[in-house]
Amino acid sequence: MSTALDHLLNPAGTLTVGLELPLDNDWGPSRLQRDHAAGRPFGVADLAAHAETAQLADRLGFAALWVRDVPLHDPVEFGDAGSVFETFTHLGYLAAVTRRIVLGTAAVVLPLREPLLVAKAAATVDHLSGSRFVLGLAGGDRPIEYPLFGEDFGKRAATFRDNLAILRQAWAAPPPGSGITVPALGLKAERRLDVLPKPAGGSVPVVVAGRAGQDLDWLGAHVDGWFNYPRDLAAAARHLDGWRARTHALGTPKPYLTPMLLDLTEDPDAPRSPIRLGLRTGRKALVEHLHAMSELGVAHLSLSLRPGERPVAEVLHELADDVLPHFPTPTR
Repeated sequence: MSTALDHLLNPAGTLTVGLELPLDNDWGPSRLQRDHAAGRPFGVADLAAHAETAQLADRLGFAALWVRDVPLHDPVEFGDAGSVFETFTHLGYLAAVTRRIVLGTAAVVLPLREPLLVAKAAATVDHLSGSRFVLGLAGGDRPIEYPLFGEDFGKRAATFRDNLAILRQAWAAPPPGSGITVPALGLKAERRLDVLPKPAGGSVPVVVAGRAGQDLDWLGAHVDGWFNYPRDLAAAARHLDGWRARTHALGTPKPYLTPMLLDLTEDPDAPRSPIRLGLRTGRKALVEHLHAMSELGVAHLSLSLRPGERPVAEVLHELADDVLPHFPTPTR
């Protein structure tokens, strides 16, 4: 049975293109000036049209919508509030208002969350979306959050491993008359406890953002894909080579996904120039760059439009008309 992650993989070998929420341009220079003048805080997106833009992305043929998990807004050290809405609540709503597009988290900070509740929430989104859900997980990079949730930042790598094992155990269907077995919690099958619903396909596809404190051998054996940070082509090639070597050695080649910030200029012929974690470019140079990423072996690219100046809907239409035909989304 194919999974939501499979629907991000083009059989022709070209990458697919998704979008990172919020679908806003709140990091663009003009918008920053307006927000500053109005006293609006930096990094808090305008979500007034989040449903309409999600539906537009769905209709236009983008492969995925990715929601970030930022438990606490930290205006001092980080500023960015991420997707603002609580992750799983937001995904449940998006599942109801979209039809085809894959929904994913990039990424849930697993050590800060109770794993049985994550298992239940993820399986719920899997059902509500018609198996269109990919669970992206991370170890977290904001030390201030950990003591507030009763966790130890220094132990987050071990907590991540333990919690991922609990997710897998909670999704497993126990034999009739038994419950799930979760050794880390002291839960034995004879207690007959279970977590419902079960994922429709038996499990939810899991990708990890960054490394969550793990080495590639462990990741290759325990997750379904690697969602790595934005890098230039040379650095991406090195990381892809390492990932391919590990997963091929295990006999299970697995996809490499990456995000990128995009400021798409009105001039289609504008050359690409680097910005932090992405590019400012016209659409022609963007297509060339995505072809180069695809040839390296990148399976899926998630674009964030936050640094742009242009209205988001306008950019989505241009991408759909002139970029997506080169990198089509597989038909579900």
